[in-house]
Amino acid sequence: MSFGHLLPASDIASKSGRVAVLMGGTSAEREVSLKSGSFVLQALLDAGVDAFKVDVQENILDQLKHMKADRVLNMLHGRGGEDGEIQAILDVLKIPYTGSGVKASSVTMDKLMTKRLLLGSHINTPDFMQLKTLEDCSKAIQNIGLPLIIKPVNEGSSIGMSKVEQADDMEAAFLLAAKYGTVMAEQWIAGSEYTVAWLGGTVLPAIKLETPHIFYDYDAKYEANDTRYICPCGLDENQLEKLNDIVARTVDVCELRHWGRVDLMMNEQGDFLVIEANTIPGMTDHSLVPMAAKEAGLNFQQLVVKLIELTLKPEVANV
Repeated sequence: MSFGHLLPASDIASKSGRVAVLMGGTSAEREVSLKSGSFVLQALLDAGVDAFKVDVQENILDQLKHMKADRVLNMLHGRGGEDGEIQAILDVLKIPYTGSGVKASSVTMDKLMTKRLLLGSHINTPDFMQLKTLEDCSKAIQNIGLPLIIKPVNEGSSIGMSKVEQADDMEAAFLLAAKYGTVMAEQWIAGSEYTVAWLGGTVLPAIKLETPHIFYDYDAKYEANDTRYICPCGLDENQLEKLNDIVARTVDVCELRHWGRVDLMMNEQGDFLVIEANTIPGMTDHSLVPMAAKEAGLNFQQLVVKLIELTLKPEVANV
């Protein structure tokens, strides 16, 4: 697996100028973002980069206008940071930043829009339906069948998600997800779960996820010690080639940039189905992208420095 010639951290530090690490924000993922941002900031400082913390608040425009940064490493998870909003401001201010641009960020933050794009590009994804009313809940059971997973459309970190196995549980799941905005129902896939990160055009080693929880929920992601991360993932060469091809196509179709992570399920027939694409994955001690990068030969500091290096390269389009 090749990342090309890795520039020494000292070279990146001398070229990058002042780097603002954006973290926190006002989304439901604030605490995870603060933790990710802290790990990333320390790695940059250890590499000799002139980096500093920006805890993004409501007055986001004023903060960014006055922070005096040459570039941004964006660790804002969720709304406001991962949905194109912060990207649009940085584009106007002409400040280079890590991650995808406005269009790709806004599309992939919206799970419904992402799935429609995938289907239009002939990439398999589980059946789904938007839920606007309790009446729609009954329609979803009829059209998709049980079990289902109910999700907020515009949240990450599995916030507000519930598995529904009986019709009587549908209302509570809908109301929980509705606290976070638009709601969708998705077909429950009984099978193995995989996550595949990519960095600068290179697909990283796939990770198989196993948890005793009902699904890979917030606790399993960030707090539990009984989640199993299997890397190498155990797929044979043919399956792995199919998986990596689907990930590369998803990255291309969604016009993603620099880095990210694609989550997939393999059903009982052996088919891979894309669940979603993440443009600013977690970078905590429980996070998956650092784990995949380590398997590919990059330690955490090298991974973070690589993200800064990607902002130094001229872009044909800020997608």
